Amino acid sequence: MIFPLEQLVKYSNNIYEITVAANRRAYQMAMVKDPLIEENEDKTVSLAAQQLFNNKVTIRIDQK
Repeated sequence: MIFPLEQLVKYSNNIYEITVAANRRAYQMAMVKDPLIEENEDKTVSLAAQQLFNNKVTIRIDQK
């Protein structure tokens, strides 16, 4: 799986937020050793971004 650049270009909200969310999701998946990582040839950030773009995972921003 490659990083979904096409979806990133079409993304209409804050690109910084989606990038940070993908990195945090990738870190989370690596820490719990998600089996999906091995299925996708260890491309964790690409998998995390794909999950965000396909709404399998959502972003929640806490306001302080």
